[in-house]
Amino acid sequence: MAGIADVARAAGVSKSTASRALTGAGYVSDETRARVQAAATALGYVPTTSAVSLVTGRTQTIGVVMPTLDRWFFAHVLEGIQDALLERRYDLALYGAPPESEARREMFEHFLARKRFDGLIAVGIEPSAHELERLVAFGKPVVSVGGYDVGTNAVSIDDHAAGRIATEHLIGLGHRSITFIGGDPDGRRTSFGDRQRLDGYLGAMRAAGLEASARHSPSEATMPGGYGAAADLLGDRRNRPTGLVGVCDEVAVGAIIAARRLGIRVPDTLSVVGIDDHSYADMFSLTTIQQKPHQQGRAAVQLLMWQLDDPDAPTHRIYESSPLIVRSSTAAIDDEASAIVGVRT
Repeated sequence: MAGIADVARAAGVSKSTASRALTGAGYVSDETRARVQAAATALGYVPTTSAVSLVTGRTQTIGVVMPTLDRWFFAHVLEGIQDALLERRYDLALYGAPPESEARREMFEHFLARKRFDGLIAVGIEPSAHELERLVAFGKPVVSVGGYDVGTNAVSIDDHAAGRIATEHLIGLGHRSITFIGGDPDGRRTSFGDRQRLDGYLGAMRAAGLEASARHSPSEATMPGGYGAAADLLGDRRNRPTGLVGVCDEVAVGAIIAARRLGIRVPDTLSVVGIDDHSYADMFSLTTIQQKPHQQGRAAVQLLMWQLDDPDAPTHRIYESSPLIVRSSTAAIDDEASAIVGVRT
């Protein structure tokens, strides 16, 4: 395998000049840089992380902290981060552990404290344990993906607006009995963003004069969680809502499955809105608020690179667009077909 000395010899420059040309650390002319890069390509030279680190003082590694990989959102954010880092020839060090677990405590107290990275991207970090504050205290640049930040660079959708827009869509279709489904009321299993979505729903109901009929049916933010909560909620024939806002698409899809098993037609007698535009959303023809976690992952890398290049630059929060995608899980209220017995609007 070719080394830096071979590249320097082929380009007719010194080893230090070749290294500067390939790492971007220090000045070389455009002509020399092009000649060195051409020689490196011809020889198949790949700079090692240790070699780049010696020149730049960086590890060329970015740490990524997230609670889980088995959820659609986290997996797609990670994919976006990885794609963006590969384009920049950075390595990725992944640290994942469920909140409030021993593994997570070990991760924060030992593994992350070693600081074997140039910066950190924290995905879905919750405020309760002050973990984001601990990451900032390591003295490395930090970017947060999700609704919570502590003055760091951050990227997310506007979760409050997502909950509000989803609810307003149902209100605009004439629905007055609308329940928000998903999320744990004590907050221990409800993410910061999920809480904002619930607040957005409550705000929309209040603005429409429907605060008295607002209801929250808690569940884990999963398809089985949504199924179980919806089965209990819809099983009460006299108090069934005509509309559901899922805290996420997985909950909304679970609710649709529960409705179908109970013989409740969607959207004829029950309209359901989700948030995310999950890969299952189109298959279930789910009306939803779209977000693109892959894009959020890429945006987080861009924010981190800006901070690495200019540590004194002001911080930014990027709100990714989240349009309403209308499919056939929602329809105008039909009094004759309403799932509520003895109620007319």
